[in-house]
Amino acid sequence: MERRQIVGMAAQGQTGPMVTLVRIEGSSYRQAGARLLLSSNTPGTYAGTISGGCLETEVVTKALWKVRSGPVVERYSTLFDDTAEVPYGLGCGGTVDLLFEPAGTPEFEALLRALAEALQGESFTILTRLPSTGVSFARAVLSATKEVLFASDGLSLNEIEQSLEAEQPELLGVFREQLTPPQRLLVFGAGDDAKPLVNLAALLGWTVLVADGRSQLAKPERFPAAAQVFAVTTADLDSLSVSSSDAVVLMTHSYEQDREWLAALLPVAPRYFGVLGARHRSSLLVSEAAVLCGLPLATCCERIFAPVGLDLGGDGPEAIALAVLAEAQARCMGRLGASRRLSADDVAAQVNKGGPSRYLQAQCAVDDSLSRISTDAASLG
Repeated sequence: MERRQIVGMAAQGQTGPMVTLVRIEGSSYRQAGARLLLSSNTPGTYAGTISGGCLETEVVTKALWKVRSGPVVERYSTLFDDTAEVPYGLGCGGTVDLLFEPAGTPEFEALLRALAEALQGESFTILTRLPSTGVSFARAVLSATKEVLFASDGLSLNEIEQSLEAEQPELLGVFREQLTPPQRLLVFGAGDDAKPLVNLAALLGWTVLVADGRSQLAKPERFPAAAQVFAVTTADLDSLSVSSSDAVVLMTHSYEQDREWLAALLPVAPRYFGVLGARHRSSLLVSEAAVLCGLPLATCCERIFAPVGLDLGGDGPEAIALAVLAEAQARCMGRLGASRRLSADDVAAQVNKGGPSRYLQAQCAVDDSLSRISTDAASLG
């Protein structure tokens, strides 16, 4: 989200100094690469953060003064005990180095372009030679294929290559970072219960797309936080360009729609693929979708999260959205532990309980959505 805020402020012509967290020793609220952009129009206004709120006041107050002679790196302590050399003992348990750089330089503009284009799906490597005694500030921006898109005057190709290959570029005085596109989430289902999921994902800075075969539900005004809203069917799958790096949540509440989308998307194997619904319903869906897409049942079970969401408890659309997004975030960040996912044996046991006839509804009535949400929520408990 902070990247969108920074790009948005810059697009309005409000570019003051940029502050970037470039080094951490010990613990820190934010990770290296966190940024803060000051507004040039309104004193004290900024986009982004570089701490949990501990350093922002000091940084915002003094940023203009610190860049009066050009970019500079300053160290701040977040330990309890202040020292004369590293002030501001704030109790977070470490020290951080912050790069202050003025607006308007070629390096500043190159970074802003990369930040904006990364939001549109591009990936970049940013190499920043940090200023110190006898060492000048410089920057290089490279594409995903390592093509040099920008390099400061005096920054040699040899130095760029060394910084790219170094296991510890900080030993060379270089801050190396990867700018990747935001996580993309596709929500299949435009019912009322999809709204909090879309809003929460957008708050995380994810790029959210909503798709549904029901045009009366798939309307942009119902999902203002979504990047795009589509009224589509499985025949239009190619237009969505779903990839294995995407997160997907299937929640149309229509058994037939869910089965069609599930069969179409299982071969894609999205990074996260959550299927909303009770264990019995999901078992029937995946057993039929496996036949339709020609994949082994065990493989299909490995590719989906059903019942969807972490077991956080609670009820209602907001609680379900939190459980689903927490699981998706953990999966996409490689932090997911135990889950309650279906296995092939689970599916067989559930299928033996009965057929899908009670789920076959072409459309889920909007005014009946809350009762269905409650049913789905039971599977999360």
